[in-house]
Amino acid sequence: MSFGVNMAVYNRSVRTWLLLTTFTILIMIGVGGLTRLTRSGLSIVEWKPVAGALPPMNHEQWEAEFAKYKQFPEYQTVNPNMQLHEFKFIYVWEYSHRLLGRLIGLIFAIPLIYFAVRRRIKGTLARKLTFALCLGGLQGFIGWYMVKSGLVDMPRVSHYRLATHLGLAMFLMVFLYWIAQDVRFPVRKSRLEARPKLLPYTIAFLALVTLQIFYGALTAGLHAGHMYNTFPLMNGQLIPAGMGQLTEGINIFDNPVTVQFIHRCLGWTVFFAALALAYAGISFAITKRQRVALQVIGGLALVQFCLGVLALLHAVPVALGSAHQIGASLLLLATVHAVHLFREAPVQLFAVRN
Repeated sequence: MSFGVNMAVYNRSVRTWLLLTTFTILIMIGVGGLTRLTRSGLSIVEWKPVAGALPPMNHEQWEAEFAKYKQFPEYQTVNPNMQLHEFKFIYVWEYSHRLLGRLIGLIFAIPLIYFAVRRRIKGTLARKLTFALCLGGLQGFIGWYMVKSGLVDMPRVSHYRLATHLGLAMFLMVFLYWIAQDVRFPVRKSRLEARPKLLPYTIAFLALVTLQIFYGALTAGLHAGHMYNTFPLMNGQLIPAGMGQLTEGINIFDNPVTVQFIHRCLGWTVFFAALALAYAGISFAITKRQRVALQVIGGLALVQFCLGVLALLHAVPVALGSAHQIGASLLLLATVHAVHLFREAPVQLFAVRN
């Protein structure tokens, strides 16, 4: 009997740790969005994972960092009149972003080592968490790989590298959340064999949200949100001028006009698909937890759609742009949560009401 109690306490501790890490990654995504929107991401021109943990401590060190920044295109072409106090503002944002990344590494790695030494994590769970730790280290490298792309000729990071950096952060967030749910609500093999009626539709919606987040990252990286700031039409046109006219690159990925058009279309699709899922939650006799999960998806999609429209109409101000990115993260989390709930559910719960 005591063994069961100890295991329950252990499971609760592991799940709390994983949920805490998930939450800190969500905050990290928000800080990353603010760093991008305040144009602070290119303020630190070196990657020092250990030595860079400390910020400039005196005036001489600040001047040295500012001098390094002056050697690169962003200062020379965008901010040639920038003063030291202005540089400190953008530097603090990028430094906070990197510092939070280091803190997340510690928040995840230290308990992982502790649980491993105590032999509380083993087997498949240990392999998954080790994989997550490796992805966290890779994320730091990809972040610097992204920054480097803006330190060469043009003071703008590659939109492909931005999408990769954001995508990996999102994946880590939902991956750890999924594991946390597995710890609390393990899925039996017999339940996986009996596919619940709404599970395929929820998975399809998850794929749709993922695609929309990818195009959101491309839109951000190409600054496509700063053009065609009208809604619902694009400067009065259903099909805007400039689509399909890119002479270099791939139009659906590299043309800002095409990318914004696709992002808009996907926005409408996500919105109506979420409302359909929420309606399905009312129309089918499923458990209260699953019904609420689908209603949350519908509510978040509505808020996210409104935030997207407002951000577009106001040419993506910092507050609205940041809220829109956080909204995408919450919608993704809510969808993953719903998928996991439907995997837990016995198939007989999905009979249609008469």
